Amino acid sequence: MSAATNSNESYCTFTLASDVTAGGLPSEEEIAKQLESNDPKIKRHALKAAIMAMLGGEAMPRILMQVIRFCINSDDKPLKKLCMLYWEVVPKYQEPTSEELLRAASGGGSVPRKLLPEMILVCNALMNDLNHPNEYVRGSMLRFLCTVKDEEILGPLIPAIKGCLQHRHQYVRKNAVLAVFHAHRLHAETLIPDGPELVEAFINAETDVGARRNAFLMLYHESEELAIQYLAKSLDDVSKFGDGFALLVLDLTRKACRRDPNQKSRFVRVLFQMLGSESAAVSYEAAWTLISLSNSPTAVRAAAVTYTNLLNSQNDNNVMMIVLERLEQLQKKHSKILQELLQDILRALSSPNPDICKKVLDVAMTLVTSKNVAEVVTTLKREVSKTTQESSDSSEDKGKVYRNMLISAIHGCAVRFPDVAESVVHTLMDFLSSDGGMQVIIFVRAIVERYPNLRPAILSKLITTVDEVTNNHVMCICLWILGEYCETSDTVKDAFDVISQQLGSAPFIVQADEKQAQEQAAAEAAKGPKLVTKNIVLADGTYATQTIYSEPKITASDLDKSPHLRKMIVGGDIFLGTIIASCVTKMCLRASDVGVDAVSVKSMTVKALLTMCGIVKMAEVTVSAQKSSLADCAERVSLCCRALLDPKATALLKDTLLSEGKVSFASFLKNVQDRDSGVDSKEESKEEIITAQADDLIHFRQLRSLTAQGGDLDLDDGSDLARATGYADGGSLLSNELSHVYQLSGFADPVYAEAFVTVHDYDILLEILVINRTPNTLANLTVELSTMGDMKIVERPQSQTIGPLDQMTIRASIKVSSTETGHIFGTIVYEDATTQEKGYINLNDIHMDIMDYIRPATCTDEVFRSMWAEFEWENKVAISTSINGLIEFLQHIVTSTNMTCLTPHEGNEKGSFLAANLYAKSVFGEDALVNVSVEKKDDNDGKLAGYIRIRSKTQGIALSLGDRITSVQRGLQPNKKQ
Repeated sequence: MSAATNSNESYCTFTLASDVTAGGLPSEEEIAKQLESNDPKIKRHALKAAIMAMLGGEAMPRILMQVIRFCINSDDKPLKKLCMLYWEVVPKYQEPTSEELLRAASGGGSVPRKLLPEMILVCNALMNDLNHPNEYVRGSMLRFLCTVKDEEILGPLIPAIKGCLQHRHQYVRKNAVLAVFHAHRLHAETLIPDGPELVEAFINAETDVGARRNAFLMLYHESEELAIQYLAKSLDDVSKFGDGFALLVLDLTRKACRRDPNQKSRFVRVLFQMLGSESAAVSYEAAWTLISLSNSPTAVRAAAVTYTNLLNSQNDNNVMMIVLERLEQLQKKHSKILQELLQDILRALSSPNPDICKKVLDVAMTLVTSKNVAEVVTTLKREVSKTTQESSDSSEDKGKVYRNMLISAIHGCAVRFPDVAESVVHTLMDFLSSDGGMQVIIFVRAIVERYPNLRPAILSKLITTVDEVTNNHVMCICLWILGEYCETSDTVKDAFDVISQQLGSAPFIVQADEKQAQEQAAAEAAKGPKLVTKNIVLADGTYATQTIYSEPKITASDLDKSPHLRKMIVGGDIFLGTIIASCVTKMCLRASDVGVDAVSVKSMTVKALLTMCGIVKMAEVTVSAQKSSLADCAERVSLCCRALLDPKATALLKDTLLSEGKVSFASFLKNVQDRDSGVDSKEESKEEIITAQADDLIHFRQLRSLTAQGGDLDLDDGSDLARATGYADGGSLLSNELSHVYQLSGFADPVYAEAFVTVHDYDILLEILVINRTPNTLANLTVELSTMGDMKIVERPQSQTIGPLDQMTIRASIKVSSTETGHIFGTIVYEDATTQEKGYINLNDIHMDIMDYIRPATCTDEVFRSMWAEFEWENKVAISTSINGLIEFLQHIVTSTNMTCLTPHEGNEKGSFLAANLYAKSVFGEDALVNVSVEKKDDNDGKLAGYIRIRSKTQGIALSLGDRITSVQRGLQPNKKQ
């Protein structure tokens, strides 16, 4: 913030309601006349108008005497408060004469300041309030004196301020200490040189918590040694002195120990004492202070225990998130100590907030070792079981997402520690029919491939639970596992029998008479209303009986008792039908190799062929969203039929069908594992990078020789700034700031204006630089701003007076409520003080970029598909770009939109088409989904074609993100860092 250029800016520490300025401010004569009224309301209104006018740059010299005559002795409390505000803004010194200015300009020293004669009366009134019998008046006056900086005004009041230190009421005493602190900080040598000793005597006799805290604050800033001495004497009673005093002690501890590390021993006892404070703020600050001052295992363990206690005792989600971030930072250097507290950290999973649970699991998974993995997995399994038992509304909202988190965490434990895989896989398979079934079956698929010794038990469990699966995608993976890994005669026969039983006999088409019978049964069931009687409490508190007739909605699918697999096929799922054809073909081909008798093999083959014919017939007749895949389905089923009927085709395809699938999946798992381990190693290497060695020289720019003045180039210039800020490229700081500077007016306009925009989540801060390019003074210059979109101006710029060729920075604050492309526009209005002419300048618009609100985020494929089906706003953008590579185009879109790519792609992939899902979240919690479908066509000169589809819950983010993609997809900009 720039220094104040006049007295009005120096003392502008308050805000007044705008109702005073409605209809324009009254003149000086009108204000003076209103101040003579006997009605306190009229006086208050007039004094408010006078303050607003003086803040706008008007002098109003007549008002000072009017206020002294008619307002200064009033007993009206609001009027007294307004008088204090008036004393802040009123000029207190005489204007220097021209002779004094010339003498100062010619080297005769500074211009002497002369206090206005009227201020003697003001000082007398202030003295009267300091000696007032009402403690509220005294305390308010003492608080006001904390804003006065003039030595001539404070000087006569010092004895009265000291006298207030002995007042009977604590409100007066605690404000008197602040007034002594303020006077000593500004004018210690001239006004109150004995301030620290005075306050030391005061604090030793003080019993009030607030007054003691203010006294210690004064000693902390003005006489640190006295503060440490008092703390040493009162070490046993610190816990009784209140939270404010304890936080000051912690500040003093950090300040003293950083300046002199040998002081740590003096504060260790009080730090450990504050760790057990009943106040969450004190214990948190004590833990943070202890860690910042010491890396000893005892100190770190004590701080970690405090953090875990806070995590499990606080209900505020923000507090819990902050504590978890502290634990995450602590884990990077002291993971062994936190491993002892892992179970205490996992207790925070009881929070109803999914974000808290996710953070807890993220922290806990980094602390899992071979020693504690069994306990962790047991806890996670118990939490998974709870998700099926809880039935309250809050747990239902949390349940689906939370269950997926737990399953992913268990999956990670099983991959890292194979010993626990067997104990968790059977528990998780009970959730195949739940909404987290996709996560479970993906986990089971990986376990079956990685651990062959677990296959028999898993396959047996899967065969018995496949009839409970209700999700089509989960069923596809179940059938693929059965087709690939059933390698014994018993499992092959059992799996084939279960699939045949679940499918039933062909055809897989709903007959007209069956459909009519189901609809008729549903209609009859819906006719009879259900009678519900319950007791309710009326508005007057009495009880009553309420009878409700409810008619449940019953559909034909509810009355259909067919197995789930048959329902899916009859419903028109062509993809699932193709998977079934491949699965039964593999079982028939493998049956003869694993010892199944020839009669059974022939029977299985006939059933498989009939099933496949029924699937193709279903695909041809049924109208569904997958109708376009009919040709692929028919081709795949025909290939399976030939593999079963033609011996030559069997010889060619048998090895491919039975072994290539497992080989490809094993390669995929290996690539995933290598990629994850590569990411972890990169993160570890980043943490271990040393930016500066212990014996490196420290360059102080101020002490460096001025070689640059002689024409030499200093190659090391700016290195100290880069080290201090952590930026390897110091110039990037300035370029980043300049990218947020907007020119609002032209260079030829009488007033030049430009705005520096700072976006911080929900707030936008505008710093508008206004330059007066005329030789005249511009009065009442106002920047009138308006917004378009979900933006609201919180703090409007005040009117200012700018001298000739002078400049000023005006600030405005804007609150944002949603992720939409907003516009800020406005006008500069001013009045020429010389010609009395009014001028207007229309400003250029400021367009807020959506990228300031978008943050990368991740989610599972299942959650992405669920949100994609749920969100109603879609924006479809056609691809038109000069980029020729598929992967290169995808990376360009990901970088330009600040999103996360959920679909893994390797840089060396080859192909003519690409599809990927991108996901991000705004700072307001809004989800942004993007699907990129791009194809490289040979008939289009190798150019890319396709569409990018954006979906969101709100219209604004879909449109804004579409505009962003349209503007950046044309091609790479080599000179601009994305």
